[in-house]
Amino acid sequence: MPTTVDTIIDRLGGAEAAAHLTGVGTEAVRKWRQAGAIPSRHWPAVIAATGLTLADLSDAPSLRAGPTMPETAEMSQAVPHGVVPQAVVPPGATAVLVLADGAVFWGSGFGAHTATPAPVGEVCFNTGMTGYQETLTDPSYAGQIITFTFPHIGNVGTNAEDIEATSIAARGVVVKQDVTEPANWRATQHLDAWLRARGVAGLGGVDTRALTVRIRDGGAPSGVLAFPADGRYDLDALREVAAAWPGLEGMDLAKEVTCRQMYEWDETRWAWPDGYGRQTAPKHHVVAVDYGAKRNILRCLAAAGCRVTVVPATASAEDILRHVPDGVFLSNGPGDPAATGEYAVPAIRGVMDAGVPLFGICLGHQLLGLALGAKTFKMARGHRGANQPVKDLTTGRVEITSQNHGFAVDPATLPETAQVTHVSLFDGSNEGLACSDRPAFSVQYHPEASPGPSDSHYLFGRFVEMIERRT
Repeated sequence: MPTTVDTIIDRLGGAEAAAHLTGVGTEAVRKWRQAGAIPSRHWPAVIAATGLTLADLSDAPSLRAGPTMPETAEMSQAVPHGVVPQAVVPPGATAVLVLADGAVFWGSGFGAHTATPAPVGEVCFNTGMTGYQETLTDPSYAGQIITFTFPHIGNVGTNAEDIEATSIAARGVVVKQDVTEPANWRATQHLDAWLRARGVAGLGGVDTRALTVRIRDGGAPSGVLAFPADGRYDLDALREVAAAWPGLEGMDLAKEVTCRQMYEWDETRWAWPDGYGRQTAPKHHVVAVDYGAKRNILRCLAAAGCRVTVVPATASAEDILRHVPDGVFLSNGPGDPAATGEYAVPAIRGVMDAGVPLFGICLGHQLLGLALGAKTFKMARGHRGANQPVKDLTTGRVEITSQNHGFAVDPATLPETAQVTHVSLFDGSNEGLACSDRPAFSVQYHPEASPGPSDSHYLFGRFVEMIERRT
């Protein structure tokens, strides 16, 4: 494809993003389009932002406006294929996000420096205005680089309580504003230091609106986030790594984030002013299958009166049933449900055949759908954020929900014994199902989160009621 003004602007993510990434201003980009050419004085900024070379621009006469930049030996060496010299990196830039299609987003690095090769993953966006620490520690983000649409990330710092897992499964984080000092009484550590201690890199100062529009319109791309300690960037190599990454479809990531052995859980939900509590008098015993379980789900089960035994994702029906559970919970998790279903579906079917009440959330919902004979598919754009409206078809109520999923159950493939109970009011996709011939139901969203703030907590009560009817 010939190099033109339009292809360069598209490569940078649109006019607004081009202005931001090159630092020339929106009026200059408008004049590029109007003239159909880029002045040679802007070429260094274009080269730095796109990864193109001087030869790419010089060999495209349509880009020339007035005298072109002289092709001296010195300049030819300054902008070679491969490693980009510091001289053409945008001022202040210390990290970069490179997408598989060649788009380049420069910014300020924070957190941990990246090794070689730099982390690659699916670049997604999250629309939540709060809860960035919970989001970053959600195991469901394994294999993904998270772009936050809310600009002020890091402003309340981090603490030891607001985590969903001990480690971070996400492969990087992208934010609009540079991370500032925290201003919150609960903060115990700066986000930068917290990420650095966990080996995760961040990229600040990015036009996240342009990146979000790109994801919204074209789907979640593969990308590489590089924050090298030596400040050397090989954009061609980074782009090749991003393009070669196979994506989440067909990828089983539950095995990467699940627990390694069985354990007991009794911590209950956080409440002011005491913090987290303990379940000391449980009425029921629930086995939770950990495909990447968030801690607050386990807390909600404990708060609902359950003693919780957590087992690994690969647990068989026999492994689960030997605990003699009153109910079985299928947790959230990352990756393609069809891949995880290779070992999860037989176990779920064994539990259902035993007549044990079953409740699934997110990946657990998708796996229940697969166990019932339905199909799942990769969504063009997933649901990630804390402002997702869902309608409960059994009551007519609308819930504001928290979600994080890129796959969905195809409702047209559900058997007659499974009814759709919830739908997304954004795109009509399936958000819940219930069986008429056995005690099993599930939802696609996260009722343990608090966007509503407690619109969906009733689902844990529904699960307990199902257990009590059986017992």
